[in-house]
Amino acid sequence: MGLQKLERASGHNSTDIRLSTELTRAAASKIHELGLDPKDTTGEELYHALCQRLKADDERLLATLKEKYGHGKTTTVAHVAEALRQVPVPRSVYALKAAVAKRLLKKIQPKHVMKQLGYRSFDSMLKHEQPAALMAAAWLAESAQWRKQVLEQYKKLKATDFEIRDLNIICPDSKRWQALTDSLVLDKKHTVLSVKELGTVVLLPLPEQQPPAATTLTLLLALHAMNDIRAASTFLKLCQVKPDFGQTVQTIVSDEPVLGAHLFDQAVPWQIIQRYYARFSDRFREEIFAPHVQADDLAWHSIEKILAYIEPSMSFWQHTNNLSLLHNHQPVSMNIIDVSLSYCNQLPYANRIVDYFRHSLWHELLIRYLKHDNVEQTMIGGLQAELVSEPL
Repeated sequence: MGLQKLERASGHNSTDIRLSTELTRAAASKIHELGLDPKDTTGEELYHALCQRLKADDERLLATLKEKYGHGKTTTVAHVAEALRQVPVPRSVYALKAAVAKRLLKKIQPKHVMKQLGYRSFDSMLKHEQPAALMAAAWLAESAQWRKQVLEQYKKLKATDFEIRDLNIICPDSKRWQALTDSLVLDKKHTVLSVKELGTVVLLPLPEQQPPAATTLTLLLALHAMNDIRAASTFLKLCQVKPDFGQTVQTIVSDEPVLGAHLFDQAVPWQIIQRYYARFSDRFREEIFAPHVQADDLAWHSIEKILAYIEPSMSFWQHTNNLSLLHNHQPVSMNIIDVSLSYCNQLPYANRIVDYFRHSLWHELLIRYLKHDNVEQTMIGGLQAELVSEPL
């Protein structure tokens, strides 16, 4: 029903059919590149071939990271962090000032994290640890009541509590952090944390027994988090003149921000807008976004392209984020994050992951429909109504 409404709004341009045809052809090409017959490959055969390709690519990536970024750094996570600091992507973010973050942490102290890290006093912990790392760990380790209190404090924030600075990549790797993350990873299954309000990606130490392809997965999820942070940053910049700015901060921390504008009865995720103007920069509307947001703010990097920049042999994965093979009416994702998650967790074919493929495909479909003037005007109307308001 949603597609029917988009088709009517776009003048029955058959955008969905065009995209479907394009992706079917591209998927067949990738299957052939794996040495399989696109006309006679089962879903299970493709799944295992993708996992084997990822295994070999991960070994090459690990060797490259050690060679390029291993000087003076001893852990795989440190190598990944250094690679991320050097890749050519936009880095400017609109983030909470460090002094404000420290003040918030003092007000609502993450005592469980303090205990886990082995500090006797909060002041000592704050002196030796970065606020973003503490906030990331606390979000996983502290209680739901603690998180609720933090969100209530965020509601009181003002635009003057934020500043423009570069996105930060940190990887706390002391013995204190290894002990903390060993318990967190076992329970929460997270090693890459995105602290959007602080413009920081936190890479936790990997467990002593590293799962397969942990290097590739860490790099991929960090690149994904960098896009999320940049999109959240742009949304905050755009909303800084609104009287309910603190509410907006709450939103970007706890959920993906959406616009009041609707396409086929659903709110539009802000990431769609970010990705749309990143791809079609010539359609940037200065009268809507200026003066707080410029065209350069609306950037979005291709995770697969950056991966190939770091390790050229991984170029196979470029343009696979929207690809799959439909077998027995169910997709086999060729999205490298899905494949990495499935392989890292040693999932059988029946339990394979397809979430990132589905999310990426849905966004791609909406972006293509937005290029039709009638659909774009619906989205622009929502932007004008929601984001260009001045404080009362």
